[in-house]
Amino acid sequence: MSTRPTQNDVAKAAGVSRSTVSYVLNLNESSRVPISQETRERVLKAMKELNYEPDTRAQMLRSGKTKTVGILVPDMQNPHYWQYLSGVEQEAHNQGFALLIYHSSLNREEEGAGLRALAGRRVDGLIVLSAFTRFSEIELRELADSRLPVVDFSPTESPFDCVSANYREATRLLMHHLIGLGHERIALVYGVPDFDIGRDRLEPYREGLRAAGIGAEDEHVATCGTTVEDGYLAALGLLDKPHRPTAIVAVNDFLAFGVMRAAADRGLSIPGDLSVAGFDDIPLVKYTTPRLTTVHRDTEEAGRLAFRILVDRMNDPAMPRRCEQIGSRLVVRESTGTAPRP
Repeated sequence: MSTRPTQNDVAKAAGVSRSTVSYVLNLNESSRVPISQETRERVLKAMKELNYEPDTRAQMLRSGKTKTVGILVPDMQNPHYWQYLSGVEQEAHNQGFALLIYHSSLNREEEGAGLRALAGRRVDGLIVLSAFTRFSEIELRELADSRLPVVDFSPTESPFDCVSANYREATRLLMHHLIGLGHERIALVYGVPDFDIGRDRLEPYREGLRAAGIGAEDEHVATCGTTVEDGYLAALGLLDKPHRPTAIVAVNDFLAFGVMRAAADRGLSIPGDLSVAGFDDIPLVKYTTPRLTTVHRDTEEAGRLAFRILVDRMNDPAMPRRCEQIGSRLVVRESTGTAPRP
């Protein structure tokens, strides 16, 4: 029966001391032991040839680190959040970390419970994808007491490192695009768990209508829940009005799918009778019929960036607060066209 290779075996194969192998395995920014690149490569080559696997439990005991990061995800149904999670997972894998995921189901109380649960576990840091605009005082205190590094995606000011995305300018471009196509009755399906979280779309929508002299009556803003079914029902309500809209903007692509189904069920063609647009540019929008006009932001890169910031904070707790902005851009596809004649 073969035995697992040890650090002594690696040291012998590489022609170095056992302590050198240990230094290579535990190399980090704070290490003061100089290890040449040639020596490091020789040790890594020996490890590969021997199929050596480090004892991660022993490493955790020595360092006090778990190599695990907790992440709060608000909605596992919306592919938009999968993209954030995918980016975080890619960077975590590259840096040898595992993820502990908590799903809060777009529920405010459950989100608070998730933060407490993750902060109480043995993790090295937290990434928070909140569905709400700000932390409560209790949550802030609990996170501060945990002394864990935190990176959050909140659209509003927070005391933590953050990665944020603002849709304001891209929404202005979308409104300019639709108004340029002759649309005057432009509706908004506004399905968000917290009314303030979509203001970077709601406010430029209203501003675009006013700037075009169309007015910004809220009768064309349909507030609803966050599921595809909610988007579908909200769109039916808009399309059944005596003067139905000629264009509907959904606050995200997920809701736009419901809008497209509602149009089909009312016998309307897209974009001949109704133009439809969304936000997020999730992968599925390239395969709808017609393909969806939307606003893109690189959420996978946002996830990767968040994880890199978190690791930087772990390595340097005293570094200045860091907040990075992810840009967005309008992607015009087949679902928007010239407004139909009266």
